[in-house]
Amino acid sequence: MVCADWAWLAFCVWAAYGLRLSELWPSSYLYDARWLFFVLPTAGIAVLWSLGLYRSVARFMGAKATLAVVKGALIIAVISYPLSFLFNDGVTPRSFPIIFGLVAFMGIAGMRFAIRTAYYWLLGRQIEKAPVLIYGAGGAGVQLASAVDLGGEYYPIGFVDDDRALHGRTVMGLNVYPPSQIGELIERTGTRLMLLALPSEEPNTRRRIIERLASYPIQVKTMPSLTEIIAGEALTQLRNVEVEDLLGRDPVPSVPDLISRSLKNRTVMVTGAGGSIGSELCRQAVSGGAKCIVLFEQSEYALYQIEQELSLMCHRLGNDTCIIPILGSVVDRFRISQVFKRYKVHVVYHAAAYKHVPLVEHNVLQGVKNNTLGTLAVAEASLHAGVERFILISTDKAVRPTNVMGATKRLAELVVQDLAKRSKGTCFSMVRFGNVLGSSGSVVPLFKRQISEGGPVTVTHPEITRYFMTIPEAASLVIQAGSMAQGGDVFVLDMGEPVRIADLAKRMIHLMGKTVQGEKDNELSGVEICFTGLRPGEKLYEELLVGEDVAPTEHPKILRANESSLEPEKIQSLLADFERIIDTNQAGAARDLLEMSVVGFHPKDSNLDLLSETPYAV
Repeated sequence: MVCADWAWLAFCVWAAYGLRLSELWPSSYLYDARWLFFVLPTAGIAVLWSLGLYRSVARFMGAKATLAVVKGALIIAVISYPLSFLFNDGVTPRSFPIIFGLVAFMGIAGMRFAIRTAYYWLLGRQIEKAPVLIYGAGGAGVQLASAVDLGGEYYPIGFVDDDRALHGRTVMGLNVYPPSQIGELIERTGTRLMLLALPSEEPNTRRRIIERLASYPIQVKTMPSLTEIIAGEALTQLRNVEVEDLLGRDPVPSVPDLISRSLKNRTVMVTGAGGSIGSELCRQAVSGGAKCIVLFEQSEYALYQIEQELSLMCHRLGNDTCIIPILGSVVDRFRISQVFKRYKVHVVYHAAAYKHVPLVEHNVLQGVKNNTLGTLAVAEASLHAGVERFILISTDKAVRPTNVMGATKRLAELVVQDLAKRSKGTCFSMVRFGNVLGSSGSVVPLFKRQISEGGPVTVTHPEITRYFMTIPEAASLVIQAGSMAQGGDVFVLDMGEPVRIADLAKRMIHLMGKTVQGEKDNELSGVEICFTGLRPGEKLYEELLVGEDVAPTEHPKILRANESSLEPEKIQSLLADFERIIDTNQAGAARDLLEMSVVGFHPKDSNLDLLSETPYAV
């Protein structure tokens, strides 16, 4: 590049005289200016070198390098005038430096852009790039288009934007189209990928756009949101559109005082610490300033994973939270009491439970033992140890349950309500919410795997609906609700409208760039949605409230439900009966007792326990 620039600057000396004097070879001037053919190029190279032009890579030449060329050409033009008088005995035209500078700029910049264009032209011939559309023609979209253009996989074919003022215009040489033309663009260009460049848009706006795109057979990837960018993700870092983007509401605002009230400088114990909700509660406890976190978990591998993650998180945040990993079962009363005695726990989040509906239906006694008697063991140990707060993580399946899992969780709620009446120090409460996106039992990971394998996507029933919320949102709700508890409270979240699972499956198929079999002309091609029938204990609709008596709280999205409870004598008698039934392995009797004791429990199926006294035929 140095040699090429030197030769071009020497040419510029001749071009400046020739253009000014309208002569191909103004010999009298050129002879007198012969030293300029050496001096000006040498001085020009020195100027360009000092501006760092030779440190930039030509194929990545951008605005800064172009500005350096402009500065260099201007400086060279300025110094060319005195040098022309110094090394030219004749008369130098006053327009010489202007012409010299313009020709120098065109050549120096032109060579670099020619190299850049040739490089990407050759690269494009070697690598077949796929077309891509970018939604959002703002600053983030421009930056994303530049990054895509420099990459080796895709090339941008245009922008899509909601701003009518931009429709029909060009940005970076690419046309801006209205959203109404997306279908036509997909058909005409064959693109199968849409990139969302909307980092600063509100969640509701992003969701509406994603819902609109879900009707097209095009894969959608998105840039990080403004919150994620602030958290450290690169602006051009793309990720697949997750179902959280499609179903998520505006973020539920957290009240800092409610968070710190239960976590700041407290010793926190989380049962089921390796599970989806339990592990997120642990993460938020670390970021909330907990003094010590006791991880109580019966799975060795899950406990190892969360302990390692939290230790790294503490190191990264620079805090001194003590992490205590304890292996154990919630039905082991002695081990639980030892934990409370040793670590002086202030707050307990009881997330340990068997939650998979069909599995608990086939293992009735273990469901009762773990979900109900396990809750009793941890709650009573909390009461005797003088724990400040005990919060039970419950489920919407506990409301008028049709399965054993929901019935055991409702009975666990009644146990906690009974202890709340008898407690003079410990504040007992429970938080009830719907399905959690991304948890081990969620349909979302299953759908993703099935779609990536080409289908079929299995949905139990065309009309089945569920409430959804994100794991961080659920954990935040649990912490804040527990801080507002007065004793025996049942808290529920305003979760919006339930989601039809069949519609969710269709949207996920479209957002992964595939078509649904049977839609329009796709009678044989595309991903099939197969309806398999309701599983044992499963119902079409979930509810969050047993009754209709709810009251607002100081948190705008959390409600307090006033629900009936059982008399203490009744609870004690039931628990004694369940312990006797478990000792004698009577699964059928356990189901019958659940049906009698839990109001609204109307099982859909007969006894399905695999080790029942009347074996279930598999």
